[in-house]
Amino acid sequence: MTGFERFAVNKETPIPLYYQLKLRVQGLIDSSALQVGDMLPPENELCKHLGVSRPTVRQALSELVSEGWLTRQKGKGTFVSHPKIDVRFLQKLESFNDQMRQKGLTPSTKVLSLSRVSGVRRINEGLRLEPDEPLISLMRLRYGDGEPVVSVDTFVSYARYPALLEHDFEKSSLYERLETLYGARVCRAHREIEAANANRSEAELLGIESGSAICLVRSIGYTDTDLPVEYSVARYRGDRNKFSIDLYR
Repeated sequence: MTGFERFAVNKETPIPLYYQLKLRVQGLIDSSALQVGDMLPPENELCKHLGVSRPTVRQALSELVSEGWLTRQKGKGTFVSHPKIDVRFLQKLESFNDQMRQKGLTPSTKVLSLSRVSGVRRINEGLRLEPDEPLISLMRLRYGDGEPVVSVDTFVSYARYPALLEHDFEKSSLYERLETLYGARVCRAHREIEAANANRSEAELLGIESGSAICLVRSIGYTDTDLPVEYSVARYRGDRNKFSIDLYR
């Protein structure tokens, strides 16, 4: 029971017991007494050692799981998870690969599909296209250090950018190809962010349980002439990502 041997909750303080346990686990992780991949003791052992109820232990661990400190694996136990990736794309328009490298992670991409598809009303409206105009659909799963971080579905006009169908986007950047082939440089983006729960197919792609929290991000990228170039829907793992923004007065 590494790190827990000398730990006891104080039942005389007004600080809730579950919160004391939660802070203790966070402290063990911060001090590296518990490291990524370490398994926590089973709930019944923690209950017996601390003299607290199963709901108390479960609430502490559940909050740590939802905040990304821990991860549960069915039939195995509860483990210390990798630190969340701080994605600052609310402040700066940059590539996924650059974001990962800045965090010291090795980026990689798997192209799930690249094809011409029929127009989709909402997407075509965002790209200022007629409802029946065809699109290029690019679906990718993107990784940091070999772990899936986000799935991204991107759509662009087929009539404007047909040569994109010939490129390997596991090795090249969509923004780079748009700029070099067509002079379409994405200079700004409008993003909408909302919380969601992963459905079965999304969960399988991201390596999480169905119903787990994800961050759904819809983006439209524009050129400096205000031409909408790409419409993307990204699904970020809630347990591996957080989003930061600096505000100034």
